[in-house]
This record gives sequence, C-alpha cells and structure tokens, in this order.
Amino acid sequence: MDDLTLHTRPLTPTAQRPLLGLTVLAVEDSRFASEALRLLCLRSGARIRRADCIASAERHLRTYLADVAIVDLGLPDGSGLTLIERLTTAQYRPKVILATSGVDRSEAETAAKVAGADGFLAKPIESIAVFQQAILAHLPSEHHPKGVRRLSRETVVPDRLALVEDLAYAERMLEDEEVSPGFVAGFLQGLARTGGDPALLSQTRGLRDIHEDIRPRLRELIAERRSTKRII
Repeated sequence: MDDLTLHTRPLTPTAQRPLLGLTVLAVEDSRFASEALRLLCLRSGARIRRADCIASAERHLRTYLADVAIVDLGLPDGSGLTLIERLTTAQYRPKVILATSGVDRSEAETAAKVAGADGFLAKPIESIAVFQQAILAHLPSEHHPKGVRRLSRETVVPDRLALVEDLAYAERMLEDEEVSPGFVAGFLQGLARTGGDPALLSQTRGLRDIHEDIRPRLRELIAERRSTKRII
C-alpha cells in the first residue's frame, strides 16, 4: 500500500468523535453562535466552514461539497428558508440539512420542515450530545461510529467577547438603510437566547411587529448592554 492510498483513506468515526470525516457548513451571521458551532464540531471530529449570509454560502458550495448544512433562518440578505429550499433540491444535496433560530421555536421549526430541513436546532446550541444526535439521526448507518457510544453531558462555552462583536454588528446594521430594523430586532432576540440575557429577550419580543420606527429603541438596548457590559 503506497502513501497516496493511506492519505486518501476515508476517516472512520469513533465513539469519541462520531462526526469524524464530515464537513459542516454553518450559515450564521452571529459570531457567538458561530463560535459555539465551531467548538461543537471540534469536539465531535467534524470540519467546519462558516458563511455569514446566503451569498457567501452559495460561493462556498460552488467550491466544495458539504456533508451537513446548518442554516440560521434569519440572515442579512434573505431568509434562511430560501437557502434550505435550494439545498433540498440541489444536485448534490447535503446529507443533513438542519435549521436553527433564536426566535420562538414552534413557528420556526414548522417553517423549516416545510422548506425541506431534516431537523431543527434551537438556540442556544451548546449541548454536545444534542448536536451530535441531531446530525447522526439523519445519517445512514454506515456513517455511524461502531460500538457503544456514551452520550456526553458536556456543553460548550464560547468566548463571551464574541457577544461584543455581535452587538457592534447589530449597531452597524442599524445605520444601514437597506437593513430592516425588524431584522435587527430578530438578531438581538437570538443574541439574547444564545447569550443568556432574559431581560433583552423580553425587551425584543414583539418589536418586529411594531409599525413605528424602532431604531431608537434598538440603539438604546444596544448602548445599554455595551455600557454596562451586562451581556459579557
């Protein structure tokens, strides 16, 4: 057996790294949520690529094939449901398509399943076992690790500085007239879930449905958390 054969041998998943050999495309504009997914992939043996919008995801997919796609439903250049629909009917469909969202689960999960997603990951995504099972449940048996696998009770803890980056990102979006303030409200709601900020979660609920200009209120919420560092 030559060296080339050794290097091209498929990676075999193990009980400790059940997603070994898989490539995950994470379509997510939140740095904090992306960091959580990076840590989950690292602990599970998967490679990860990140796209922060639909256009970026499509550029990635023209270059390489993803085994798993995890798509946030709220993206700056459109709904993640649109991307899920495209992936579902693509010539080279990912083996697993999962939707994720930080808004209320019931409506988001139903919409994702209708669009063609195999499953749904509610934010915050921090449990290693939940993450692994959500993917393995939709993979054929030959991609499962052999033998008994003990479910991990561990969770991942992303760097809280990523939340500061997300607040700055939300602030920049508010200055962009092409970005809907309703989208920013949804982004902050997801950030509240992933960052464990129940006050912000309560304050952002329902803002997207208000017809008056909510930009001043959103700026106020962002400024409060950046000044008091409540979210970090």
